[in-house]
Amino acid sequence: MESQKNRYKNSQINIILHENKKIKSENSTNFRYIENNPFKNIDEEFSTFIGMNKLKSTIKEIYATIVINEKRNELGLKNTKQVLHMLFKGNPGTGKTTVARKLAKLYFDMNLLSKGHFIEAERADLVGEYIGQTAQKTRAMIQKAMGGILFIDEAYSLARGGEKDFGKEAIDTLVKHMEDNHNDFVLILAGYPHEMDRFLRLNPGLKSRFPFILNFEDYEVDELLKIAKQMAAQREYKLTKEAEWELRNHLYKKTQERLTNFANARYIRNVIEHSIRLHAVRLLEQDRYSSDDLIYLTARDLQLNELS
Repeated sequence: MESQKNRYKNSQINIILHENKKIKSENSTNFRYIENNPFKNIDEEFSTFIGMNKLKSTIKEIYATIVINEKRNELGLKNTKQVLHMLFKGNPGTGKTTVARKLAKLYFDMNLLSKGHFIEAERADLVGEYIGQTAQKTRAMIQKAMGGILFIDEAYSLARGGEKDFGKEAIDTLVKHMEDNHNDFVLILAGYPHEMDRFLRLNPGLKSRFPFILNFEDYEVDELLKIAKQMAAQREYKLTKEAEWELRNHLYKKTQERLTNFANARYIRNVIEHSIRLHAVRLLEQDRYSSDDLIYLTARDLQLNELS
């Protein structure tokens, strides 16, 4: 069997067949099909993402459809373009924005988007102050995002003013362009679960425009602890066993409370960054420290009561 090299080359997908033949399909993806694990590239791209199993399965479905459509095209069968507009529902810190950024790159690699850039917008970027301005601003934002992803967080804010609010005009403009430009434009609306559900009820025709509606669940304790260790490792720190134990107990209490303002991974980031600052103060105060002291964050460094 030929060598599986040149992972990304000339925007082509290399399909390894059982007959040891390699077929190159032009205008295809930058991903390669690997016989033993056709989703290896996707697994690698999402290897640092904790949880999100539904999302990962959805991306594999999209990729598998691309590959099979290419094989169908070789036989002269119909090859329809996928509509990829998405709606994300989740609380703060559950990874909605991070995932949207990742998808822009992935869709470019899959040759689903021509540029693969990421544009983030909010109500003020779309809604004008007088008649006619909103449609103009919204169209300009869509044009800026063409070839990539337009991500609108707290999308329900577009409908907060009722029928006479210009936000409705922004929604209508978005819906039109979702249909007209779906071959090289992806719209992702995101926001808190309850608010997004209410938003969809206010706009009955909107839900059907999104073939992918994904729930970003709150993280469980084990997942939050993995995120904490991952964030620490990215900064070349480690948690001591005592620090892990204290953080686990603290997170257990937090998740039991399930406060509406609990920020999931954002909260963990604040914990780690706060601990690093306290760790630095502790080492300077004790004056003498070893190489291990420079690496390990202790239970004393957590000071979790200050973040509660």
